[in-house]
Amino acid sequence: MNRHLLLLLATLALTGCADLKTSAPKPASAAAAAVLRTIETVGTIDRLDPALDALIPPGAKLEKLAEGFIWSEGPVWMGSHLLFTDVPTNAIFKWEEGQGVTQFLRPSGYTGSTPRAGEPGANGLTRDLQGRLVLCQHGDRMVSRLESNGKTTPLAEFYRGRRFNSPNDLVFKSNGDLYFTDPPYGLLGNMADPLKELPFQGVYRVKPDGTVTLVAEDLSRPNGIAFSPDEKTLYVANSDPQRAIWNSYPVKPDGTLGEGRLLFDATELAKTMKGLPDGLKADLSGNLFATGPGGVLIFSPAGKHLGTINTGQPTANCAWGNDGSTLYVTVNHWLCRIKTTTRGRLP
Repeated sequence: MNRHLLLLLATLALTGCADLKTSAPKPASAAAAAVLRTIETVGTIDRLDPALDALIPPGAKLEKLAEGFIWSEGPVWMGSHLLFTDVPTNAIFKWEEGQGVTQFLRPSGYTGSTPRAGEPGANGLTRDLQGRLVLCQHGDRMVSRLESNGKTTPLAEFYRGRRFNSPNDLVFKSNGDLYFTDPPYGLLGNMADPLKELPFQGVYRVKPDGTVTLVAEDLSRPNGIAFSPDEKTLYVANSDPQRAIWNSYPVKPDGTLGEGRLLFDATELAKTMKGLPDGLKADLSGNLFATGPGGVLIFSPAGKHLGTINTGQPTANCAWGNDGSTLYVTVNHWLCRIKTTTRGRLP
């Protein structure tokens, strides 16, 4: 049974069939808006190389901060709190130290009047150079910016007159260029959806003036996306069980990409461990923290697998927070965090 069918069944089970008749589904559970009384630690740290000790200190634990979601995604640090998405329930949640989780925005990714199941909500989140929230809206099939009045402004809706599949994850370059991935996961029929308008799954760039260009189309399921600290390399995850890989692309001076190179192939790992290549972030030294089979895989800049934060669950995404030395991780139904020795750049 694939993940999309499981999500549909989970949505029906948690919201109830009657809720499908309304335009806004209910929260996944009461636990999603509650403060966990005791912080529970989960998973293990699988150390494959001594170099990992300089990134994750011995004795570090993955803490579960909240639970009760269907598919948590898109964490982003907002300065004093974290925002993250629950894609099937079409919601963005806010987590704050000592306060727990509250609903921040609903609907988040699908604003249509016809109720729908699947993965309609916002997925990846980031902040632009002015600190404003920018979101990938699965159901509305666009990338948008959230304004101070609560309205959204579309930043990218079409490529050559055709609607995107369902923008998934995104990252800004320091010059204001926005790069995002466009797999088919937000379409009810996925690759076979009759509303699919593009014959490929692309990686795109949006210039500050709104110009949209295709920069890569060589991946079957482009998903997570991140720059190296010097912005000379763009990393893209491919969440295809038949080719579960991370590619690296040289970034040319004009912002286009060179030919993709294989960074790491996790296809064999995906056969025995939960999860596929998904969201990822780099630390200030260029090491990658990439969600995938087993949890959060940690790679050197050269692609050497140093170890894994083994969550035991399908793991969607991660983000640096606080002073840059805390990694927040969205793990299936949970929100988690781990304290690191290394640091990442805050958005």
